[in-house]
Order: sequence, then structure tokens, then C-alpha cells
Amino acid sequence: MNHTRLKNLILCALFAAITAILAQITIPLPIIPISGQTLAVGLTATVLGSRYGTVSMIVYAGLGAIGLPVFAGMSGGFGVILGPSGGYITGFIVAALVTGLILEYTKFTTPMAIIANIVGMFITLAIGTIQLKYVLDLSWAKSLAAGVYPFLIVGVVKAVIASVVGIQVRQRLTKFGLLKSGNQQTTA
Repeated sequence: MNHTRLKNLILCALFAAITAILAQITIPLPIIPISGQTLAVGLTATVLGSRYGTVSMIVYAGLGAIGLPVFAGMSGGFGVILGPSGGYITGFIVAALVTGLILEYTKFTTPMAIIANIVGMFITLAIGTIQLKYVLDLSWAKSLAAGVYPFLIVGVVKAVIASVVGIQVRQRLTKFGLLKSGNQQTTA
């Protein structure tokens, strides 16, 4: 394994751990809590790009699936993945991929990161709400009321924070040689 790839894999593990930590910051709601997970997903994709951002979210979801208490509310287990909130966790993987791809095919700038992170937010909400609807046998109106509407404003705020912080972290990691420069920096 070359040195660059090892650094990128260490960063993947670090961002999976950051996601687990931010997942514990929650605001309880009746069905799905507001948590720091989506902030971490946006931050991860903005810093690491599509490939390693996705790997990081797969590691995070995998750790939770095997039972480690890394999901919101110190929960874990495959039952969470199959439960009402599991679609959001699956959505994190897709959101990291798409957010990273948007940035790689445009530019790693704060305005583009905000756009990419808002797209990622909608991907997470869409996948999460679809699973929520079917697991709880809700109407589409109730699914949207429980799984989308409460998260829109806070989601945009988290997208902006992830973008501003993520671009700065990415620039510093690049400056110190921990990421390659250029748009597709994580393709070692």
C-alpha cells in the first residue's frame, strides 16, 4: 500500500469517527431526531471527495450495522439499518458520493460546496423518507411531515457549516501534504 493511499484511509477512519461523535449531538423529535450526522456527512464529502468520502460513510454504517453504538442516541445494530431511520444512514453513503462528485467535477469552493451539500441533504432526506414510509406504513403526506419538513431549515444551515468548514479543512490538509492538490485529490 502506498503512502498516499494509507493517509487517505486514515482520513476515512478519522471522518467515520467524527461522524460517530457528531451523531450523538441530537435534538429529539417524535420519529427521527435531528442529529449532527448529516453535518458530518457533508463535512466528510467536502474534505475527502467522492471516493474516500463514500468509503468513510460505508465504514461508519458498517460499524453501526455490526452493533457498535455509533448511530444517533448511541444506537447500533442491523435493526437500526432496517428500521425507520435506516434509510437516512443508507442515504449518507449516496449523499457523500454525489456531494463529492459535484465538487470534483466543478470546483472545491465554498459556493459550490454549499450547492453540493444541499443536493446531498435532499438525497439523504429522499432515501430516508422512502424507507420511513414503508417501514412505518405511513402515507406520503405523513412521511414528508415526519421525515423531510422538520429537517429542511436545519439541513441548509448544516450544509453551509459543512461547506465553510470543509473547504477550509481541505485547504489546510492540502497545504500540509495530507491531500493532493487539484479537484480529484483523493484518487490515490
